[in-house]
Amino acid sequence: MIVYFAAGAKAWPEYEAPLTKALAGTGATIVTEAPDPAAVDYIIFAPGGDIEDFTPFTRAKAVLNLWAGVEKIVGNPTLTQPLCRMVDPSLTEGMVEWVTGQVLRFHLGLDRFIARAPHWDQHVPPLARERPVAVLGMGELGAACGQVLAGLNFPVTGWSRTPRDVPGIRCLSGDVGDALDGAQIVVLLLPNTPDTQNVLNAETLARLAPGAAVINPGRGPLIDDDALLAALESGQVAHATLDVFRQEPLPAEHPYWHHPNVTVTPHVAASTRASGVSHSIAENIRRGEAGEPFLHLVDRTRGY
Repeated sequence: MIVYFAAGAKAWPEYEAPLTKALAGTGATIVTEAPDPAAVDYIIFAPGGDIEDFTPFTRAKAVLNLWAGVEKIVGNPTLTQPLCRMVDPSLTEGMVEWVTGQVLRFHLGLDRFIARAPHWDQHVPPLARERPVAVLGMGELGAACGQVLAGLNFPVTGWSRTPRDVPGIRCLSGDVGDALDGAQIVVLLLPNTPDTQNVLNAETLARLAPGAAVINPGRGPLIDDDALLAALESGQVAHATLDVFRQEPLPAEHPYWHHPNVTVTPHVAASTRASGVSHSIAENIRRGEAGEPFLHLVDRTRGY
């Protein structure tokens, strides 16, 4: 069994030991080059890796993406093999920690204590139960983040394109504005699809409570950047914490870098950790060899 690590030579040193350990005993041979594509059984892939044309890989049973997002590969017309996105506990844990930290940072007003001069501000924030939060996206990551925030007493409304039932969360589908009405914090964890692009725009931002916070660790195209900047200028949005962008790295001249009410983080909210991801890859390969359904198979028509 040949497993082709096609996620790029730069990533291989990080993954070599964890993947070798995770696949021990499976009979897999891991290669970083594929002189005979027709001999490859599984492809481990990441955007920017070694493959653009999947046509020669006629024997490959699956393409196993190292990232949770698949928008950079799902539309590739040469990709006819089953595609699995990455869902791993370490990704979920990292996202929950980042989102919770950013929500609490805004909720408690911690930035006001970064003082350059004597500054005795005894403003008392509301309790969490008085701060409505909207989480757009009720997949693995959105549901996990929403449940942790609900556990801290935030009233959480989750929104997804299709109906979901997540314990402890008021779940809506249909008009996204219904989930945003009166929200003081909105967290974006939707995939990037034609139906979700610019989900936060002038109209939907106006549905938030005045002075709300926008937190986006999902995908850059979910936000109409011009509309967000206008909402920041008007005060409709008090602060935006953004981890993802339409162009990455974010260009030095972009207004987000210089806006006093924007925090930029460099796409680190839920980083892939080689040890955990390797076990997820190995499990899908085991399933493929056993004739069992793959985990986290991408629905091409929905884009995720």
